[in-house]
Amino acid sequence: MNRLARSTSPYLLQHANNPVEWQPWGDQAINQARLEDKPIFLSVGYAACHWCHVMAHESFENEEVASFLNRHFINIKVDREERPDIDGIYMQAVVAMTGSGGWPMSVFLGHDLAPFYGGTYFPPSRKFNLPSFMDVLLGISNAWKNEREELLKVGEKIRIHLTQTTSSSTSGSIAPQQFNSIAANLRSTYDWGYGGWGDAPKFPQPMVTEFLLQHSLLESGEELQRLIGHYLQALARGGMYDVVGGGFSRYSTDRFWRIPHFEKMLYDNALLARQYLHAWQVLREPLFRRVAEETIEFVTREMTNNAGGFYSSLDADSEGQEGKFYAWTLEEIRSALGSDSELFESAYGISALGNWEGKTILQRALDDASLASRFKLDLETVSANIGSSHALLLAARNLRIRPSTDEKIITAWNGLMLATFSEAARILNNQGYLKVATRNAEFLLSEK
Repeated sequence: MNRLARSTSPYLLQHANNPVEWQPWGDQAINQARLEDKPIFLSVGYAACHWCHVMAHESFENEEVASFLNRHFINIKVDREERPDIDGIYMQAVVAMTGSGGWPMSVFLGHDLAPFYGGTYFPPSRKFNLPSFMDVLLGISNAWKNEREELLKVGEKIRIHLTQTTSSSTSGSIAPQQFNSIAANLRSTYDWGYGGWGDAPKFPQPMVTEFLLQHSLLESGEELQRLIGHYLQALARGGMYDVVGGGFSRYSTDRFWRIPHFEKMLYDNALLARQYLHAWQVLREPLFRRVAEETIEFVTREMTNNAGGFYSSLDADSEGQEGKFYAWTLEEIRSALGSDSELFESAYGISALGNWEGKTILQRALDDASLASRFKLDLETVSANIGSSHALLLAARNLRIRPSTDEKIITAWNGLMLATFSEAARILNNQGYLKVATRNAEFLLSEK
């Protein structure tokens, strides 16, 4: 057991039994690096991070890798949710060095804490156009012994770059024509085929669509509102939204919103539930209200403690497998739904082959009108049937082994969700939401 055993962070405690001699961030570890003349290996992640788990199993639990790390580096673990300040600094550095970022974040530092090499996940053997983790460690160790001056020059250049980037940031008012230009650019780069912006991996953009929604109310906004409607429907139909239990996963691994990265984060669900709520106010699309309500109910049911605080996240993995809690086989669905299974299978395009590793991540294939026509039913019957099927599947899923919950309470994220519950209580005239919001506010004001 290493020095992380005394931590209160769920993420750090996950690594307390690694053979790597991890230490928390602090003067003790930094001073030891100087005293022993070793570079620092800084690993940053969070409890629900799937690829953090993967790298831990592949490398940090490997005795050979751990032995090399312990001999040649001072190894520091940071929970990015506990120390967003440290995460923010070194994530900027990794993005500057590699052009992208993410978690787990792997950074190598000199004694002045300037980063000279970094990346995210490194595999145990060369793949994904990435060097193996041991190749990286061997290269850094050799350079530290034989080319240290060059490493430190790189670190100084990165430090200067980050300082200049921070100091060059400007603040001030934005002219109305700039808002128009921003909206026009977002409209011109929108993916009308599948919804959203950019290619895989594809992240939800609640702040972007909130801006577009607000802008559409000030300008002639029919096209913007059509874009928002298209985007929010694409997101709700895809695998990122949990149609069985409510709530959103963190991002889609593909361009089509089909295959999610299954972890569920509090801040994502706070922002997305509020986005759907605001969109319902403007567009009056019933689906948007339902998604907002189901997401809020998911948070109430699965991410709220007895005192009223909101938990940080749900893991992507259960029983050591990514997405096992959320995916279905055809047999599981038929067993849970019985005679209603045929309509549900058509609604979600379910087959024996599945759409992900032999299983199915539920993604709507046919809308209610198409189902009504195919099965000679009215729309109300179809809607009720799909709703009852969701409830039956939720009951069946509740019998499974759940993903772990990061029960850490982050004040800022709780504030986001508190705002969502408060707005939902007012907009939907829901006293239950008001009660949850009140308890959370009292919790945040009373706990230290």
